[in-house]
Amino acid sequence: MIPDIGSKNHIPGNDLRRQVEELRLKHPEIYGRIDPRRVDHCLGEPAPGRDDFAAETDGGRGPSYIRAQSLNIEARLHGIERLLNLVRRPSGRQTVLDLLGGDGLLSRVSELLGISDAEIITCDASPHMVEAAWATGVPALLQRAEHLLFCSESVDAVLLAYGTHHIDPADRLRVAEEAYRVLRPGGTFVLHDFPVGSPVDQWFGEVVDRYSPTGHQYAHFTHDEIRDYLVTAGFDSVEVKEIDDPYLATGGTPDEAELRLGEYLVDMYGLHDTPEPLAPPEKFRWAAELAKAIFRYPNGDGTSLESVTEYVDHSSTWRVVVPRRALVGIGRKSTHPRQHFTTNP
Repeated sequence: MIPDIGSKNHIPGNDLRRQVEELRLKHPEIYGRIDPRRVDHCLGEPAPGRDDFAAETDGGRGPSYIRAQSLNIEARLHGIERLLNLVRRPSGRQTVLDLLGGDGLLSRVSELLGISDAEIITCDASPHMVEAAWATGVPALLQRAEHLLFCSESVDAVLLAYGTHHIDPADRLRVAEEAYRVLRPGGTFVLHDFPVGSPVDQWFGEVVDRYSPTGHQYAHFTHDEIRDYLVTAGFDSVEVKEIDDPYLATGGTPDEAELRLGEYLVDMYGLHDTPEPLAPPEKFRWAAELAKAIFRYPNGDGTSLESVTEYVDHSSTWRVVVPRRALVGIGRKSTHPRQHFTTNP
């Protein structure tokens, strides 16, 4: 469902005070973890400058991005499932702070996967994304990842994924330190991005930066950079590894599946400034072919991992799988004696 953020009862994305009050009235379990002093301090700060996910009238590609998630919620399902498995405990319900939650995709995918033991708290720095999340029934909070509004030791897990490279390198250590602060002892922080020099980095540099009106001049991460942030922030156990995080699209025929992939990519990244004027479905086919050419990973034996279009047994469906490999840093906070945590009145 594409959200109607102009509906009568919508929550404005730039009205932090209204969001906090809505959480107090309807989601007290989330409100109880918020530090009102941090909220008051944030209210006095100037709004951030650039916002690639703002409305189109404000120079962003937010509506296009939201449409991509709405029309293909399963596009990043496998990667999201892996990330959730990294932050979930073996048993018991837990709270997961989704720092780049956008319009609430992680929360909706979690429901699709039948995950009921994680209370996901959606946050984002883009007012348009926060407003869209509320419009789809996902409570959300406007905050920057380097200035969290939550109490110390108030959540079980923190996830930073899908857009981490948008955070200025000068602020990245601060983000890790803030994640450490809000985690309870024994909690987990997962930092996800795509490595420098990878096919995903190439895609952003050669395609998104060239054909999207917002461009894409952002620095991706290295293995050592992620490890250094987590170690310096104070995490006692640190691991950095690769995970598979493919794009998925389905259709009744192979061509339909690939066109749906192309449509997703065009909307996801706002690829509207094509090298020559193209209309659907040619524009979708152009994007799909570019992705299939770029997203290739050497296997080390002379072969490579490439896109696959396959028939899904017993479903009369064709599926196209575009490989992507992401870097994830996993930091775990030690289980020292926990300070008493009290909720706000």
